[in-house]
Amino acid sequence: MTGSVEDQVAQRPIASAPNIADPPSLVELAAGTLRHMIISGGLRCGDRIVENRLTHEMGISRPPLREALRVLEHEGLVRQLPRKGVIVTPLTLHDIYEIVTLRRELERFAVRHGVPVREPARLRRCRTALDALAATTGDPALFAERSLHLRLAVVGLAGNERLEDTCRNLGLQLMLALTLTHRVAPAPDFAAQRRLVEAIADGDADTVLTELARTTDPRTFDGVEAVVDGHSHDAVQWLRRERADPEDP
Repeated sequence: MTGSVEDQVAQRPIASAPNIADPPSLVELAAGTLRHMIISGGLRCGDRIVENRLTHEMGISRPPLREALRVLEHEGLVRQLPRKGVIVTPLTLHDIYEIVTLRRELERFAVRHGVPVREPARLRRCRTALDALAATTGDPALFAERSLHLRLAVVGLAGNERLEDTCRNLGLQLMLALTLTHRVAPAPDFAAQRRLVEAIADGDADTVLTELARTTDPRTFDGVEAVVDGHSHDAVQWLRRERADPEDP
């Protein structure tokens, strides 16, 4: 090839950009369906994912289903086991302890770096998520998903995409943990969530952290130790502290 670098670049074929108005892909739809089945308790920790049954029930072929399962594996909701296939991720009490405490520390980091709010669009995102949550009726799994959207909007105040991606995965894993005690979502009382968004608008990080802690139902972990193994010393001590002072930010 001859000519200047500029000429060579100009002659290269230009890849067409995807249409942002395109509907969700089959993989995205399959991942969303499976995710909802897991966080609603339709698929439980340790359950085997039977591909033949799912392809028939969902009306899709194996390739998009397997791609969807890889998405859920990245989120920590399923696990690939040698010679056994894919199962819904089993959880121990120590796993739940790690999920909750890590997410809490990351949320604190996000609030400390995101409040007072520097970008008005980030506050609008919180308000939009709150409105969507308040409009949720009759579907505990959807309520749980929208509760997570609000918490991610709070994390998004820091403007750190990697942080938000990590918190999203931890939030999904916590929703999986709640199915162990059949507590998919707390009672739909939006007062705490409204106070949280008001505190964000007021711009005081300490108040935001206090209100964020109060959005967690203090009964969330009731009975969990009776249905899981992995009672490490750290996990048992954490559970005792959680029950003693669940609103400690």
